Amino acid sequence: MTTKQQLQVIATDKAPAAIGPYSQAIKLGGLLFTSGQIPLDASGQLAEGGIEEQTHQVFRNLEAVLAEAGATFSDVVKATVFIKDMNQFGALNAIYASYFGDHKPARSTVEVARLPKDVLVEIEVIASTPVE
Repeated sequence: MTTKQQLQVIATDKAPAAIGPYSQAIKLGGLLFTSGQIPLDASGQLAEGGIEEQTHQVFRNLEAVLAEAGATFSDVVKATVFIKDMNQFGALNAIYASYFGDHKPARSTVEVARLPKDVLVEIEVIASTPVE
């Protein structure tokens, strides 16, 4: 007989609170599924500036959520990137690479018509985490 694994809600005050009926992340066994992070700071204020500033804020948020679950960027196995304008992909990609270094998780990048709060970028990740 198998036992159903328990879902664990991951929440940190070092990243913005969810702005809807969802969690910052859910942990199931050794996997962590983050919700898409947009460039709001922990107080909910939108990061000022263009794609570079917004992408750095998204990564600060992801880092905080990963840390709360006992993971880092080196534990990420898949990233999904939503970008408002694919013409800004080069700038986003350079910042993305700076956070992952030599680690290269699987990734999808999609240009979208609109994102919450009209931001320029949103990123979600799946990571491997310690099993409790």
